Amino acid sequence: MENAERFVTSSLSSFDEEAIEKSLRPKTFNDYIGQDKVKSNLKIFIEASKKRGDALDHVLLYGPPGLGKTTMSHIIANELGVDIKITSGPAIERAADLAAILTNINENDVLFIDEIHALSRNVEEKLYSAMEDYAFDIMIGKGPSAQTLRVNLPKFTLIGATTRAGMLTGPFRDRFGVICRLEIYNKNELATIIRRSAKILGIDLDDDAAIELAGRSRGTPRIANRLIKRVRDFAQVWGDGKVTKEITRKALEFLEIDELGLDTNDRKMLQTLIEKFNGGPAGLDTLAASINEDAVTIEDVLEPYLLQLGFIARTPRGRIALSNAYEHMGYKMDEEKAKDAKLYEKDIKD
Repeated sequence: MENAERFVTSSLSSFDEEAIEKSLRPKTFNDYIGQDKVKSNLKIFIEASKKRGDALDHVLLYGPPGLGKTTMSHIIANELGVDIKITSGPAIERAADLAAILTNINENDVLFIDEIHALSRNVEEKLYSAMEDYAFDIMIGKGPSAQTLRVNLPKFTLIGATTRAGMLTGPFRDRFGVICRLEIYNKNELATIIRRSAKILGIDLDDDAAIELAGRSRGTPRIANRLIKRVRDFAQVWGDGKVTKEITRKALEFLEIDELGLDTNDRKMLQTLIEKFNGGPAGLDTLAASINEDAVTIEDVLEPYLLQLGFIARTPRGRIALSNAYEHMGYKMDEEKAKDAKLYEKDIKD
């Protein structure tokens, strides 16, 4: 199964999928399931800013993809009662692009920049004065006759979303007054999200099926919503359209997604690490070449969930498979490997 066809990827893969996801997005904090600590803090900050009649301080949302950062930004704008302007880091190539966006913002509006870590250094530095002083410096002319024109901006709230908070420079990150990390969802939260999505989509869904889907959604609402739509297709072809636990299991087996949400690509990586490299350690580039995948995909797509499950560990010498991976894949770990694995597992727990 190619990477673009993965059902358990947390990236959006088509315009239609994005449109459907928008229809499933909650509009208020009351409808937003999970992330309770983040929600409770944001409610206080928003209420306080409304009482002052001031713009909310700049907000940085970070965490793995598919957890609801974009949805959260829309809810913040809705709760503030202001408009939201949406763009992304890669789309702002020059300072002039940023100037065009900022000069069209109204008082107290929200500017949402997705993938904010992808901003160029030049654009990032231009944002400093906009965030702190609500002003933007424009260079007019070239050479010795060049002059700087300062354009005053209305007070606004910048919301940045990123999956790589570590890639933001220290000065940039420090200019965000509110920094929120979105956490992986538990099974009960995902089951609630799946039931809500099924109701919106008009899917007849059993509670047992919702729990089954939640357990295979890798802790990510976007994946949960994708799986419920695909299982619905199987239910309509194989049955009367009702999504039951039995149909859910058969459909996910057909899609090669196991009980922990691992797909063919995940299992291929674990199998290669265990069989070809005797559990590791294996260097990233060597492992990538062995499974015919690029190193960036392994780091950003495959590894994060396997690390969360405690199936693999990153070591100075490379990746190693841990006892959980052996057990899940049906392999027996020899005593020497078991001793090494226990040391890393202890470090992970500590």
